[in-house]
Amino acid sequence: MWRYYPELLDRTVPRYTSYPTAAEFHPVDAEFHAAGFDLLRPDDLVSLYLHIPFCEKICWYCGCNTGAANRASRLSGYLDALHAEIETVAARLHRDTPFSQIAFGGGSPNAIAPVDFVRLLDHVLLAFDAYGARLSVELDPRALTPEWIDVLGRAGVTHASMGVQTFDPAIQAAIGRVQPLEDVRAGVKALRRAGVTSLNFDLMYGLPGQGLAQLDQTLEETMAMRPDRIALFGYAHLPSMLPRQRKIDGDSLPGAELRFAMAQRGYELLCAAGYEPVGFDHFALPGDDLARAAREGRLHRNFQGFTDDAASALIGFGASAISAFPDRFVQNMKSSGQYRSFAGAGHLPGARGVIRTPEDRKSGRMIESILCHGHASVRPDELPTEAVEMLDALQTIGLIEWNGNRLSVCGEGRPYLRYISSLFDRHRQRSCGTFSPSV
Repeated sequence: MWRYYPELLDRTVPRYTSYPTAAEFHPVDAEFHAAGFDLLRPDDLVSLYLHIPFCEKICWYCGCNTGAANRASRLSGYLDALHAEIETVAARLHRDTPFSQIAFGGGSPNAIAPVDFVRLLDHVLLAFDAYGARLSVELDPRALTPEWIDVLGRAGVTHASMGVQTFDPAIQAAIGRVQPLEDVRAGVKALRRAGVTSLNFDLMYGLPGQGLAQLDQTLEETMAMRPDRIALFGYAHLPSMLPRQRKIDGDSLPGAELRFAMAQRGYELLCAAGYEPVGFDHFALPGDDLARAAREGRLHRNFQGFTDDAASALIGFGASAISAFPDRFVQNMKSSGQYRSFAGAGHLPGARGVIRTPEDRKSGRMIESILCHGHASVRPDELPTEAVEMLDALQTIGLIEWNGNRLSVCGEGRPYLRYISSLFDRHRQRSCGTFSPSV
């Protein structure tokens, strides 16, 4: 059983999909963006991410940069700009650059027409000669038509993720995502027939009106469909930052102790069903690439979460997409209108970013190692005195072991991984960013 320490969970902390986090990004220009490509070597393994910021329906809980796909002219203009950015970036990469993965996310990539997806994928494959890259797509099961299934199968997509969140009808109504169980079941069967070998479900706890019984029901239905991966996220209610969340009744949200119990219940049920824990909120069947990477010490964390992708650079395309270069992060313009104008004219659309100093990279390695592997090489003289004192306190209560320069998280420390990682974050004392609860 996990021990509940509310004083540790009261502190909101980043999810650390990057370090420094997006809270440290500042305005940058195209020259800053271009300099990132200059550091890439011909043999650097690169991963590509294409952001489709549209959905057929907007869910109230969602914190993604997305809008309604209800205007054909807006979609076509955005896709034109995306094609232009592909050409702009391709001209800056070495001809022999190897590619590990091409991922489509959003929003919902299947909010666009299947033929538009085919054109986009063909352009990426041709422009980068990336025919050997793994293909991954995020999907909304409510818009998973037979035409889309056919396209995914013919394209050779092997990895897919479906947004599920919950199977409870009342909770679905409370978060603006009504989605019949049969639609998801049909989607799973169709994706398997189409050749998807690694299927992920995104689930959530901490939702309005949700208790342990409702979470159990969703997990039981999920485990019966046997997706290869499950991401079990804690809902972050930030209506001051995300106006669409104001439609959710904040008074109906479970309290901190119940959220903690939900996270523990999810861990127990999924592990009992044969899933292996990956990081702090992912689970995977033993034969899946993600579980193997975790067991073999090859797990990484980037803007897409926990991953087995070993690429040394991630290049993002589309509005708000983030690129990770060896020495910097660059985020494209968030406004799809501004992005269309800038990228469509052949300019690199980077608008915000940050240089990763040697100290940042060292702290980032510690944070990634703690989150991915549960241990890190940590010398006391590398940390501020306050951080050392807090880590000593965690060791006293049995959440970590710190022997010499090796710090290891104990079993009971798993739910506190994000909090523990935040103690290596040198920017948190200087940043006032708003983050989510650590559980």
